[in-house]
Amino acid sequence: MLDFAAMTLYVSPVLLGGVMKIHEYQAKALLREAGVSCPEGHAATSLAGMEALDGKLADGVWVVKAQVHAGGRGKGIAYRDGTEVGRGVQVKRSPGEALAAAKSLLGATLVTVQTGKKGKRIGRVLIERGVEIATELYLAFIVDRDNSRVALIGSSEGGTEIEEVARKSPEKIHTVGIDPLVGLKEYHARDMAIRLGIPVGSLPGFVSLATKLYGVFASKDCSLAEVNPLVITKSGAVIALDAKLGFDDNGLFRHPEVVALRDLDEEEPSEVEAADAKLNYIKLDGDIGCLVNGAGLAMATMDAVKECGGEPANFLDVGGTATADNVALSFRIMLRDKVKGIFVNVFGGIVRCDVVAQGLVEALSKVKLDIPLVVRLAGNRKDEAVAILAGSGLPIITADDMKDGAEKIVRACGGTR
Repeated sequence: MLDFAAMTLYVSPVLLGGVMKIHEYQAKALLREAGVSCPEGHAATSLAGMEALDGKLADGVWVVKAQVHAGGRGKGIAYRDGTEVGRGVQVKRSPGEALAAAKSLLGATLVTVQTGKKGKRIGRVLIERGVEIATELYLAFIVDRDNSRVALIGSSEGGTEIEEVARKSPEKIHTVGIDPLVGLKEYHARDMAIRLGIPVGSLPGFVSLATKLYGVFASKDCSLAEVNPLVITKSGAVIALDAKLGFDDNGLFRHPEVVALRDLDEEEPSEVEAADAKLNYIKLDGDIGCLVNGAGLAMATMDAVKECGGEPANFLDVGGTATADNVALSFRIMLRDKVKGIFVNVFGGIVRCDVVAQGLVEALSKVKLDIPLVVRLAGNRKDEAVAILAGSGLPIITADDMKDGAEKIVRACGGTR
């Protein structure tokens, strides 16, 4: 899967926060509805579900796949109570072996390059019919914001981490731009097929799969539609052996059938709670909480904290309605994430600074705060806001501008600058 987090420092977590992910078996169900060829597969979320598959799996090779929202499952290792139980993707030679492997994975913790050491609990397992692979390829549609296009990306190095291929062998990554007003045409798919060296006999199958994949991408408001690997079998068939779909959450109101596939167990609890309160919150790895209005200002604030030697603990955009209740909730969420200090950076445009200041005072009456709090307010009714904070008697450190605020919160949290 394309690892957007590896592309930029702080923009990518924000972009990921606007993407809803689903599991592989769910993505394949949507692709099958569109006519994309996928292997026979059976997903289970419980031991009882797996027992129900006993006797229903034909003899032959089966592949057992842990279903988590993370890449690198094939190389990842699953653990139960500290004991290794196998890789996240396993090839088994019989239905019995496949079911046994699936049972051992269910409920275990999978550690991959994308999950970190903490890993992710495996709550769902896919058992899929093996296929005879002749060639593995990579194919994906993504949003190319730089060129205001959809990008069709392909590579002959399917089944591997595409970022690694891009670093070591960029000539093996091929891109075809698609005007979203025109859509994918057959010549686009044929162009990509020629670049990838698709055999003549498999060309119609490749064009068909690419066309149907684009149909899902466009009709479901996807930000990513990826097949890795896309395989050509020894008989020449073109099959989606793996699939990942990511959906732009701004378009989810049009797709209740997609929203129904959401797996909250795969999401950060604090992010789910914040989303329910209409807060844009993404948890990061630092220890300085940031509460800001506006996505651009929020990213600039995180950059400022980083530049001053600190590490942002989150992206948090309260938008234009910084009320006492959502400010208090923001504080509670950040405190649960064990921050050392909080930097509030608000520009009063639509929202007035004095309203924000009053909301802060009211919020702090509801939340016990025993860590440094730095507040920078600018814009509409700033002077009135400063007076409210000064008269509150609360231990608030005020800042003149964003840089001053970033320096003060880093220093208050024990930073070196």
